[in-house]
Amino acid sequence: MSGTPIGPWRSARRRLARAISALTGSSRQARASHADTVHPGYGFLSKNWRFAEACQRAGLTFVGPSPDAIRRMGDETEARRLMAAAGVPVVPGSHETTAHAVEAERVACEIGYPVMLKAAAGGGGIGMARVDKAGELPTAFAMATRRAQAAFGRPDVYVERYLERPRHVEIQVFGDGAGTVVHLHERDCSIQRRHQKLVEESPAPNLAPTIKDGLARAAVAGARVIDYVNAGTMEFLVDTAGGFYFLEMTTRLQVEHPVTEEATGLDLVVAQLLVAAGERLPWRQEEIAPRYAAIECRVYAEDPAKGFLPSPGRVERLERPSGEGIRIESGVEAGSTVPIHDDPLLFKLITRGASRAEAIERMAAALERARVEGVKTTVPFLRRPLASDAFRVGRVHTQMIEQGAFNG
Repeated sequence: MSGTPIGPWRSARRRLARAISALTGSSRQARASHADTVHPGYGFLSKNWRFAEACQRAGLTFVGPSPDAIRRMGDETEARRLMAAAGVPVVPGSHETTAHAVEAERVACEIGYPVMLKAAAGGGGIGMARVDKAGELPTAFAMATRRAQAAFGRPDVYVERYLERPRHVEIQVFGDGAGTVVHLHERDCSIQRRHQKLVEESPAPNLAPTIKDGLARAAVAGARVIDYVNAGTMEFLVDTAGGFYFLEMTTRLQVEHPVTEEATGLDLVVAQLLVAAGERLPWRQEEIAPRYAAIECRVYAEDPAKGFLPSPGRVERLERPSGEGIRIESGVEAGSTVPIHDDPLLFKLITRGASRAEAIERMAAALERARVEGVKTTVPFLRRPLASDAFRVGRVHTQMIEQGAFNG
Protein backbone atom coordinates (compact mmCIF):
# COMPACT_ATOMS: atom_id res chain seq x y z
CA MET A 1 0.00 0.00 0.00
CA SER A 2 1.47 3.33 -0.99
CA GLY A 3 0.46 6.98 -1.30
CA THR A 4 1.65 10.54 -1.74
CA PRO A 5 2.49 13.06 1.00
CA ILE A 6 -0.07 15.87 1.04
CA GLY A 7 1.37 18.51 3.37
CA PRO A 8 2.26 20.95 0.56
CA TRP A 9 -1.22 20.68 -0.97
CA ARG A 10 -2.95 22.13 2.09
CA SER A 11 -0.96 25.33 1.68
CA ALA A 12 -1.58 25.35 -2.07
CA ARG A 13 -5.33 24.96 -1.58
CA ARG A 14 -5.42 27.90 0.84
CA ARG A 15 -3.61 30.11 -1.68
CA LEU A 16 -5.93 28.90 -4.42
CA ALA A 17 -9.01 29.76 -2.36
CA ARG A 18 -7.65 33.26 -1.68
CA ALA A 19 -6.84 33.81 -5.36
CA ILE A 20 -10.30 32.74 -6.50
CA SER A 21 -11.94 34.83 -3.80
CA ALA A 22 -9.94 37.90 -4.83
CA LEU A 23 -10.87 37.49 -8.47
CA THR A 24 -14.53 36.68 -7.97
CA GLY A 25 -15.04 39.49 -5.46
CA SER A 26 -14.70 42.36 -7.90
CA SER A 27 -14.21 42.68 -11.63
CA ARG A 28 -12.58 46.07 -10.98
CA GLN A 29 -9.85 44.33 -8.98
CA ALA A 30 -9.36 41.84 -11.79
CA ARG A 31 -8.95 44.68 -14.30
CA ALA A 32 -6.65 46.73 -12.06
CA SER A 33 -3.59 45.41 -13.90
CA HIS A 34 -5.10 46.60 -17.23
CA ALA A 35 -4.79 43.06 -18.60
CA ASP A 36 -7.54 41.59 -20.73
CA THR A 37 -6.22 38.02 -20.88
CA VAL A 38 -5.18 35.52 -18.18
CA HIS A 39 -2.82 32.61 -18.86
CA PRO A 40 -3.14 30.30 -15.83
CA GLY A 41 0.23 28.55 -16.13
CA TYR A 42 0.72 24.97 -14.94
CA GLY A 43 -0.58 25.01 -11.36
CA PHE A 44 -3.83 24.44 -9.50
CA LEU A 45 -5.51 27.53 -10.95
CA SER A 46 -5.11 26.20 -14.49
CA LYS A 47 -7.31 23.19 -13.66
CA ASN A 48 -9.91 24.96 -11.53
CA TRP A 49 -13.15 25.59 -13.39
CA ARG A 50 -14.27 28.18 -10.85
CA PHE A 51 -11.20 30.26 -11.63
CA ALA A 52 -11.87 30.04 -15.38
CA GLU A 53 -15.50 31.02 -14.76
CA ALA A 54 -14.40 33.92 -12.53
CA CYS A 55 -12.18 35.20 -15.33
CA GLN A 56 -15.12 35.16 -17.72
CA ARG A 57 -17.36 36.99 -15.25
CA ALA A 58 -14.65 39.63 -14.81
CA GLY A 59 -14.58 40.19 -18.56
CA LEU A 60 -11.19 38.54 -18.97
CA THR A 61 -10.18 36.01 -21.63
CA PHE A 62 -9.05 32.76 -20.02
CA VAL A 63 -6.32 31.08 -22.09
CA GLY A 64 -7.59 27.54 -21.85
CA PRO A 65 -10.71 25.42 -22.24
CA SER A 66 -14.21 26.30 -21.10
CA PRO A 67 -15.08 26.11 -17.40
CA ASP A 68 -17.47 23.26 -18.25
CA ALA A 69 -14.74 21.19 -19.92
CA ILE A 70 -12.41 21.75 -16.95
CA ARG A 71 -15.17 20.78 -14.52
CA ARG A 72 -16.16 17.62 -16.40
CA MET A 73 -12.61 16.37 -16.88
CA GLY A 74 -11.66 17.41 -13.33
CA ASP A 75 -14.16 14.91 -11.95
CA GLU A 76 -12.35 11.65 -12.58
CA THR A 77 -15.45 9.46 -12.47
CA GLU A 78 -17.40 11.70 -14.86
CA ALA A 79 -14.38 11.76 -17.17
CA ARG A 80 -14.29 7.96 -17.17
CA ARG A 81 -17.99 7.79 -18.04
CA LEU A 82 -17.61 10.31 -20.85
CA MET A 83 -14.61 8.55 -22.35
CA ALA A 84 -16.26 5.14 -22.14
CA ALA A 85 -19.34 6.57 -23.91
CA ALA A 86 -17.06 7.94 -26.64
CA GLY A 87 -15.55 4.49 -27.18
CA VAL A 88 -12.26 5.27 -25.47
CA PRO A 89 -10.99 2.30 -23.40
CA VAL A 90 -10.85 2.98 -19.66
CA VAL A 91 -9.12 1.05 -16.88
CA PRO A 92 -11.60 -1.42 -15.30
CA GLY A 93 -13.08 0.01 -12.13
CA SER A 94 -15.97 2.01 -10.71
CA HIS A 95 -17.71 4.71 -12.73
CA GLU A 96 -19.14 6.25 -9.56
CA THR A 97 -17.52 7.38 -6.35
CA THR A 98 -17.57 4.98 -3.43
CA ALA A 99 -18.81 6.33 -0.11
CA HIS A 100 -17.89 3.39 2.12
CA ALA A 101 -15.02 0.93 2.41
CA VAL A 102 -17.45 -1.99 2.06
CA GLU A 103 -18.59 -0.69 -1.32
CA ALA A 104 -14.99 -0.18 -2.43
CA GLU A 105 -14.17 -3.73 -1.35
CA ARG A 106 -17.06 -5.08 -3.43
CA VAL A 107 -15.74 -3.32 -6.55
CA ALA A 108 -12.20 -4.49 -5.81
CA CYS A 109 -13.36 -8.10 -5.56
CA GLU A 110 -15.15 -7.78 -8.90
CA ILE A 111 -12.18 -6.39 -10.83
CA GLY A 112 -9.47 -8.20 -8.85
CA TYR A 113 -6.58 -7.08 -6.66
CA PRO A 114 -4.32 -5.14 -6.66
CA VAL A 115 -6.37 -1.98 -7.03
CA MET A 116 -5.84 1.77 -6.78
CA LEU A 117 -7.98 4.13 -4.71
CA LYS A 118 -8.06 7.53 -6.42
CA ALA A 119 -9.50 10.91 -5.53
CA ALA A 120 -12.47 11.71 -7.75
CA ALA A 121 -11.52 15.41 -7.79
CA GLY A 122 -7.82 14.63 -8.15
CA GLY A 123 -5.30 13.98 -10.86
CA GLY A 124 -1.58 14.01 -11.42
CA GLY A 125 -1.03 11.10 -9.05
CA ILE A 126 -1.86 13.14 -5.93
CA GLY A 127 -3.30 11.19 -3.01
CA MET A 128 -3.47 7.77 -4.67
CA ALA A 129 -3.29 4.58 -2.62
CA ARG A 130 -2.46 1.09 -3.85
CA VAL A 131 -4.18 -1.87 -2.16
CA ASP A 132 -2.75 -5.35 -2.72
CA LYS A 133 -5.27 -7.43 -0.76
CA ALA A 134 -8.67 -7.16 0.89
CA GLY A 135 -7.35 -6.91 4.44
CA GLU A 136 -5.57 -3.65 3.58
CA LEU A 137 -8.56 -1.92 2.05
CA PRO A 138 -10.32 -0.40 5.11
CA THR A 139 -7.15 1.34 6.30
CA ALA A 140 -6.27 2.44 2.77
CA PHE A 141 -9.80 3.74 2.19
CA ALA A 142 -9.70 5.88 5.32
CA MET A 143 -6.30 7.26 4.33
CA ALA A 144 -7.36 7.94 0.72
CA THR A 145 -10.49 9.83 1.72
CA ARG A 146 -8.52 11.95 4.21
CA ARG A 147 -5.97 12.80 1.56
CA ALA A 148 -8.64 13.58 -1.00
CA GLN A 149 -10.34 15.95 1.43
CA ALA A 150 -7.07 17.65 2.36
CA ALA A 151 -5.80 18.04 -1.22
CA PHE A 152 -9.02 18.74 -3.13
CA GLY A 153 -11.71 19.65 -0.62
CA ARG A 154 -13.71 16.49 -1.41
CA PRO A 155 -13.34 13.05 0.21
CA ASP A 156 -14.79 11.16 -2.78
CA VAL A 157 -12.70 8.29 -4.13
CA TYR A 158 -13.17 5.60 -6.73
CA VAL A 159 -11.62 2.18 -7.38
CA GLU A 160 -9.53 1.22 -10.39
CA ARG A 161 -7.59 -1.91 -11.28
CA TYR A 162 -3.86 -1.55 -10.68
CA LEU A 163 -1.95 -2.32 -13.87
CA GLU A 164 1.41 -3.99 -13.42
CA ARG A 165 4.37 -2.42 -15.23
CA PRO A 166 2.39 -0.18 -17.61
CA ARG A 167 3.78 2.62 -19.71
CA HIS A 168 2.43 6.14 -19.29
CA VAL A 169 1.86 7.61 -22.74
CA GLU A 170 0.03 10.84 -23.35
CA ILE A 171 -1.26 12.62 -26.43
CA GLN A 172 -1.08 16.38 -26.82
CA VAL A 173 -4.38 17.60 -28.27
CA PHE A 174 -5.49 21.04 -29.42
CA GLY A 175 -8.91 22.35 -30.40
CA ASP A 176 -10.21 25.65 -31.69
CA GLY A 177 -13.61 27.30 -31.53
CA ALA A 178 -14.41 26.26 -35.08
CA GLY A 179 -14.60 22.57 -34.22
CA THR A 180 -11.10 21.56 -35.34
CA VAL A 181 -9.31 19.10 -33.04
CA VAL A 182 -5.82 17.84 -33.81
CA HIS A 183 -3.18 15.82 -32.00
CA LEU A 184 0.52 16.60 -31.83
CA HIS A 185 1.59 13.00 -31.36
CA GLU A 186 2.66 11.26 -28.19
CA ARG A 187 4.95 11.71 -25.22
CA ASP A 188 6.25 8.85 -23.09
CA CYS A 189 6.23 9.81 -19.39
CA SER A 190 6.93 6.44 -17.81
CA ILE A 191 9.94 7.38 -15.64
CA GLN A 192 8.12 8.52 -12.48
CA ARG A 193 8.35 8.65 -8.71
CA ARG A 194 5.20 8.75 -6.56
CA HIS A 195 3.19 8.81 -9.81
CA GLN A 196 4.85 12.13 -10.69
CA LYS A 197 6.89 12.44 -13.89
CA LEU A 198 10.66 12.90 -13.99
CA VAL A 199 11.57 12.13 -17.61
CA GLU A 200 9.45 12.69 -20.72
CA GLU A 201 10.21 12.18 -24.38
CA SER A 202 8.72 12.32 -27.85
CA PRO A 203 8.29 10.33 -29.99
CA ALA A 204 7.65 7.41 -27.63
CA PRO A 205 10.31 4.72 -28.19
CA ASN A 206 9.64 1.06 -28.78
CA LEU A 207 5.91 1.56 -29.32
CA ALA A 208 4.20 0.01 -32.35
CA PRO A 209 2.79 2.43 -34.95
CA THR A 210 -0.61 0.76 -34.60
CA ILE A 211 -0.67 1.56 -30.87
CA LYS A 212 0.41 5.15 -31.51
CA ASP A 213 -2.33 5.53 -34.10
CA GLY A 214 -4.93 4.05 -31.74
CA LEU A 215 -3.89 6.38 -28.94
CA ALA A 216 -4.06 9.43 -31.21
CA ARG A 217 -7.52 8.50 -32.52
CA ALA A 218 -8.82 7.87 -29.02
CA ALA A 219 -7.40 11.19 -27.77
CA VAL A 220 -9.05 13.20 -30.55
CA ALA A 221 -12.35 11.37 -30.02
CA GLY A 222 -12.20 12.13 -26.31
CA ALA A 223 -11.50 15.81 -26.92
CA ARG A 224 -14.32 16.07 -29.43
CA VAL A 225 -16.92 14.60 -27.09
CA ILE A 226 -16.48 17.55 -24.71
CA ASP A 227 -16.05 20.20 -27.45
CA TYR A 228 -12.55 20.86 -26.18
CA VAL A 229 -10.91 24.19 -27.04
CA ASN A 230 -7.24 25.17 -26.59
CA ALA A 231 -4.36 22.92 -25.42
CA GLY A 232 -4.86 19.78 -23.38
CA THR A 233 -3.45 16.30 -22.85
CA MET A 234 -5.14 12.92 -22.96
CA GLU A 235 -3.19 10.55 -20.72
CA PHE A 236 -3.18 6.78 -21.11
CA LEU A 237 -1.68 3.65 -19.58
CA VAL A 238 -0.35 1.06 -22.03
CA ASP A 239 -0.15 -2.48 -20.70
CA THR A 240 2.45 -5.11 -21.51
CA ALA A 241 0.20 -6.63 -24.18
CA GLY A 242 -0.19 -3.32 -26.01
CA GLY A 243 -3.68 -2.53 -24.77
CA PHE A 244 -4.24 1.07 -23.74
CA TYR A 245 -6.60 2.72 -21.27
CA PHE A 246 -7.68 6.30 -20.59
CA LEU A 247 -6.14 7.58 -17.36
CA GLU A 248 -7.17 11.23 -17.17
CA MET A 249 -7.32 14.43 -19.16
CA THR A 250 -5.14 17.37 -18.16
CA THR A 251 -7.05 20.47 -19.18
CA ARG A 252 -4.11 22.84 -19.57
CA LEU A 253 -0.69 23.21 -21.10
CA GLN A 254 1.60 20.82 -19.26
CA VAL A 255 5.05 21.17 -17.77
CA GLU A 256 6.36 18.84 -20.48
CA HIS A 257 4.96 20.78 -23.44
CA PRO A 258 8.52 21.80 -24.54
CA VAL A 259 9.08 18.16 -25.49
CA THR A 260 6.30 18.39 -28.06
CA GLU A 261 7.46 21.83 -29.20
CA GLU A 262 11.02 20.61 -29.75
CA ALA A 263 9.89 17.42 -31.48
CA THR A 264 7.44 19.11 -33.86
CA GLY A 265 8.97 22.58 -34.22
CA LEU A 266 5.62 24.18 -33.29
CA ASP A 267 4.96 26.87 -30.68
CA LEU A 268 2.09 25.75 -28.45
CA VAL A 269 1.87 28.95 -26.42
CA VAL A 270 1.47 31.12 -29.52
CA ALA A 271 -1.26 28.74 -30.71
CA GLN A 272 -2.94 29.01 -27.29
CA LEU A 273 -3.08 32.79 -27.58
CA LEU A 274 -4.36 32.66 -31.16
CA VAL A 275 -7.17 30.28 -30.24
CA ALA A 276 -8.02 32.30 -27.11
CA ALA A 277 -8.34 35.35 -29.40
CA GLY A 278 -10.92 33.47 -31.47
CA GLU A 279 -8.68 32.50 -34.37
CA ARG A 280 -8.41 29.11 -36.07
CA LEU A 281 -5.57 26.72 -35.34
CA PRO A 282 -2.56 27.63 -37.50
CA TRP A 283 -1.90 24.05 -38.61
CA ARG A 284 -3.75 21.10 -40.14
CA GLN A 285 -3.34 17.55 -38.87
CA GLU A 286 -1.39 16.43 -41.93
CA GLU A 287 1.14 19.21 -41.32
CA ILE A 288 1.99 18.01 -37.81
CA ALA A 289 4.77 15.45 -37.68
CA PRO A 290 7.69 14.63 -35.37
CA ARG A 291 10.77 16.26 -36.92
CA TYR A 292 13.19 15.58 -34.08
CA ALA A 293 13.57 13.45 -30.97
CA ALA A 294 13.25 15.40 -27.72
CA ILE A 295 13.73 14.53 -24.04
CA GLU A 296 12.92 16.50 -20.91
CA CYS A 297 14.35 15.93 -17.43
CA ARG A 298 12.77 17.71 -14.47
CA VAL A 299 15.28 18.97 -11.95
CA TYR A 300 13.62 19.11 -8.53
CA ALA A 301 14.95 20.21 -5.15
CA GLU A 302 14.42 16.70 -3.80
CA ASP A 303 16.60 14.11 -2.10
CA PRO A 304 16.42 10.81 -4.02
CA ALA A 305 18.22 9.04 -1.16
CA LYS A 306 15.27 9.89 1.10
CA GLY A 307 12.48 8.81 -1.18
CA PHE A 308 12.51 12.04 -3.19
CA LEU A 309 11.42 14.11 -0.22
CA PRO A 310 11.57 17.89 -0.85
CA SER A 311 14.89 19.56 -0.04
CA PRO A 312 14.00 23.14 0.88
CA GLY A 313 16.64 25.79 1.36
CA ARG A 314 18.68 28.43 -0.41
CA VAL A 315 20.16 27.76 -3.85
CA GLU A 316 23.76 28.84 -3.29
CA ARG A 317 25.09 27.98 -6.74
CA LEU A 318 23.30 27.29 -10.02
CA GLU A 319 24.99 26.43 -13.31
CA ARG A 320 22.69 25.36 -16.11
CA PRO A 321 24.08 23.85 -19.31
CA SER A 322 23.66 25.52 -22.68
CA GLY A 323 24.54 24.77 -26.26
CA GLU A 324 23.14 23.37 -29.48
CA GLY A 325 19.99 21.34 -28.99
CA ILE A 326 19.62 22.35 -25.32
CA ARG A 327 16.67 24.28 -23.89
CA ILE A 328 16.22 25.43 -20.30
CA GLU A 329 13.02 26.63 -18.64
CA SER A 330 13.57 27.91 -15.13
CA GLY A 331 12.15 30.19 -12.47
CA VAL A 332 15.06 30.19 -10.03
CA GLU A 333 18.50 31.73 -9.82
CA ALA A 334 21.43 31.49 -7.44
CA GLY A 335 20.17 33.01 -4.20
CA SER A 336 16.60 31.81 -4.69
CA THR A 337 14.91 30.08 -1.77
CA VAL A 338 13.00 26.81 -2.18
CA PRO A 339 10.11 26.96 0.34
CA ILE A 340 8.98 23.88 2.24
CA HIS A 341 5.38 23.97 1.01
CA ASP A 342 5.79 24.96 -2.66
CA ASP A 343 6.47 22.81 -5.70
CA PRO A 344 10.24 22.07 -5.60
CA LEU A 345 10.70 22.11 -9.40
CA LEU A 346 13.85 24.15 -10.09
CA PHE A 347 14.14 23.95 -13.85
CA LYS A 348 13.36 21.81 -16.87
CA LEU A 349 16.18 20.58 -19.07
CA ILE A 350 15.20 19.70 -22.64
CA THR A 351 17.43 18.31 -25.36
CA ARG A 352 16.68 17.77 -29.03
CA GLY A 353 18.42 15.59 -31.58
CA ALA A 354 18.09 14.41 -35.15
CA SER A 355 17.78 10.95 -33.59
CA ARG A 356 16.81 9.66 -30.16
CA ALA A 357 20.39 8.54 -29.58
CA GLU A 358 21.60 12.08 -30.20
CA ALA A 359 18.98 13.55 -27.84
CA ILE A 360 20.01 11.06 -25.12
CA GLU A 361 23.71 11.84 -25.52
CA ARG A 362 23.03 15.57 -25.32
CA MET A 363 20.92 15.07 -22.21
CA ALA A 364 23.56 12.90 -20.53
CA ALA A 365 26.24 15.51 -21.25
CA ALA A 366 23.98 18.36 -20.08
CA LEU A 367 23.24 16.60 -16.78
CA GLU A 368 26.97 16.19 -16.20
CA ARG A 369 27.44 19.94 -16.60
CA ALA A 370 24.49 20.94 -14.40
CA ARG A 371 25.54 22.23 -10.97
CA VAL A 372 23.22 23.05 -8.07
CA GLU A 373 24.53 23.68 -4.55
CA GLY A 374 22.67 24.47 -1.35
CA VAL A 375 19.85 21.96 -1.84
CA LYS A 376 19.70 18.32 -2.82
CA THR A 377 18.43 17.77 -6.38
CA THR A 378 17.39 15.02 -8.75
CA VAL A 379 20.33 15.72 -11.10
CA PRO A 380 22.58 12.86 -9.89
CA PHE A 381 19.67 10.44 -9.99
CA LEU A 382 18.55 11.46 -13.50
CA ARG A 383 21.91 10.40 -14.89
CA ARG A 384 21.11 6.78 -13.99
CA PRO A 385 18.06 6.11 -16.18
CA LEU A 386 19.69 7.99 -19.07
CA ALA A 387 22.67 5.61 -18.83
CA SER A 388 20.62 2.42 -18.38
CA ASP A 389 20.26 -0.22 -21.08
CA ALA A 390 16.50 -0.40 -20.44
CA PHE A 391 16.00 3.30 -21.19
CA ARG A 392 18.33 3.25 -24.18
CA VAL A 393 16.21 0.59 -25.89
CA GLY A 394 12.88 2.00 -24.68
CA ARG A 395 11.92 -0.81 -22.28
CA VAL A 396 10.36 1.46 -19.67
CA HIS A 397 7.39 1.34 -17.31
CA THR A 398 5.98 3.45 -14.48
CA GLN A 399 7.21 1.26 -11.63
CA MET A 400 10.91 1.21 -12.49
CA ILE A 401 12.00 3.69 -9.82
CA GLU A 402 9.96 2.16 -6.99
CA GLN A 403 11.25 -1.29 -7.97
CA GLY A 404 14.85 -0.07 -7.74
CA ALA A 405 15.70 -0.38 -11.43
CA PHE A 406 18.07 2.59 -11.24
CA ASN A 407 19.60 2.03 -7.78
CA GLY A 408 23.31 1.72 -7.26
